[in-house]
Amino acid sequence: MKITLFAASALALFAICANVSGQSQTPAPPAAKKQAAAKSTTADQDQKEGERRFRANCGRCHNPPESISPTEVNAVLRHMRVRAMLSAEDEELIRKYLAP
Repeated sequence: MKITLFAASALALFAICANVSGQSQTPAPPAAKKQAAAKSTTADQDQKEGERRFRANCGRCHNPPESISPTEVNAVLRHMRVRAMLSAEDEELIRKYLAP
């Protein structure tokens, strides 16, 4: 009798947990999806523009690095901004391109 009651209680608890966990995974509202898509599009545009500006300003002397840490990117850009006469916008877009 105790085993049957325990088994029934465990089965009921399992069913409730399975139902609750299934409900907690609701899809994102359409507005959130649009915002995420807009951010992704903006980031992609910044990457492309950063690559274009890297090639125009830095590509005369340098190839893009295969991998570089954000700390190194900041140091290099600080030094090269003066030497290559980069604008603040150029610096930011190149930073986004080199260390996204």
